[in-house]
Amino acid sequence: MIFPISETLLAATDGQILSTRPGVKAVRAAAFAAFSLPVQRFVDAEHLYAASGLARARYQSSTLTRRGRISRRGLAEHRDALMGITWGRSQNCGPFRVRDHELRARGMASIQARVALARHACRLCFALLRSQQPFDEQRYRQARHQRER
Repeated sequence: MIFPISETLLAATDGQILSTRPGVKAVRAAAFAAFSLPVQRFVDAEHLYAASGLARARYQSSTLTRRGRISRRGLAEHRDALMGITWGRSQNCGPFRVRDHELRARGMASIQARVALARHACRLCFALLRSQQPFDEQRYRQARHQRER
């Protein structure tokens, strides 16, 4: 069975910190960590998000700049891992569930809301991988509340 192997391998890396979040099991955390570690190679969370291929594509000419659909420049496995983490979080974490409902209430389609949540999940994963501090939902709620003011 693959699950005990992924838990054992994950425990030996910095990626083990990702499994402290509700809704993120060892398989999802291991898959995302495999493509994201070492996290120091990314300048910030936005670069990690762009590497996953979920960032919006940008088209430029001398007079025109527009943004399109997701770029899909990264590895499909990296995108799938991040989307899996996002799905797990939206099912098992109160703040993510609330944010998902807010985005859908604003008229976003299900997949659009999930991609928007994936960006947020990527920033959170980046912060956890950088700090190596376990996820604390109370601290997360406080920080989120302060940013919305």
